[in-house]
Amino acid sequence: MVTARRFPLGSATSLTELEDDPHPRLALLRAREPVSWLPVLGGWLVTRRDLALRVMRDAATFTVDDPRFSTAQVVGPSMLSVEGAEHKRHRAPFTDPFRTQDVHARFTGFVEQEAARLVEGVRPRGSAELRREVAGPLAVSVVAESLGLVGADAEAVLSWYDAIVSAVSDITAGLSANPAGAAAFDQLRGSVEATVAAGGDASLLVAAAESKRLKLPEVVANAAVLMFGGIETTEGMIANAVLHLLAHPGQLALVLADPDLVDAAIEESLRLEPAAAVVDRYATADVTIGGADVRRGDLVVVSLAGANRDPEVFQDPDGFDLRRGNSRLQLAFAHGPHFCLGAHLARLETRACLLALLDRLPGLRLDPASPTAPRGLVFRKPPALRVRWDVPAQR
Repeated sequence: MVTARRFPLGSATSLTELEDDPHPRLALLRAREPVSWLPVLGGWLVTRRDLALRVMRDAATFTVDDPRFSTAQVVGPSMLSVEGAEHKRHRAPFTDPFRTQDVHARFTGFVEQEAARLVEGVRPRGSAELRREVAGPLAVSVVAESLGLVGADAEAVLSWYDAIVSAVSDITAGLSANPAGAAAFDQLRGSVEATVAAGGDASLLVAAAESKRLKLPEVVANAAVLMFGGIETTEGMIANAVLHLLAHPGQLALVLADPDLVDAAIEESLRLEPAAAVVDRYATADVTIGGADVRRGDLVVVSLAGANRDPEVFQDPDGFDLRRGNSRLQLAFAHGPHFCLGAHLARLETRACLLALLDRLPGLRLDPASPTAPRGLVFRKPPALRVRWDVPAQR
């Protein structure tokens, strides 16, 4: 009761509100209770950008290394669930291949060709559901290519991903994990082991194993984490960017007139609706932050969506404006030691996909018969993204 009186806005927040359209509630919390207790989350929610940065930068006080971390329960310790020297050991073998220069040198051709192939596949029809027909398949293909798994095509990778995500979601909801998750992880393990045994220069996993920093089970765990991040958030990132552009015809016209503005569109979309809306941390000590007394062991949820619309940083924070000068201050890829490893690759995929869509689908527009908006508590994207375009008449 004391907490309810101390944090009335947080106590009155519902899961439905956070899943459907959290932004009005996040704005209230940010202004009045920037660190608030939310019973529906069983933890604290941080919505102000400066406080979000403080939490994500201070891994000693706000950690991911906690037995409750659901992903680690399914795949084991990985770069996602350890801190300090252990985190550096897990992450180091994958750092160089995901640097900007290396990503562009290795993946640009493949990503552009795959995006063009997927768009060409739907072009004659004049309509499509872009999330599942273009954005998702592109993300899956790139993950399959980057991992270089032996005996696993994009369809196999997607089936493993779906089952592992389902198991993680079950644990997060307090349920027993679906056995299909363990079976999928066993299949992934077998493919990683075969990949490492085959050797070669093409696979990031072979390089990680040969670095001697990681044992084979740790390579498997990190492969699962890369698969999860590379599919879920990239699909959402692409779908959200398409939706934002098509929902703002004036901004779309700017990109059509100057395709170089597509990068600004991507950053502004990431700011307005990050595909991963929150990240979890656990307090390792009693600490006061934003006027809230957080206790050791408490769950601390950082709202990237809330931080990205902080009016102290972003003028007119609810607007979609390609001319905004500081969009790259968005925190969609988190911050601190757990900054998203695949950020550059995700940007490359989104850029290639947007350019392919705008170049090959004239008059691209949202389907007025199927209105849509992003939704989701943790991962936010439109459930479906139905669009139409002009198909030239056959002669």
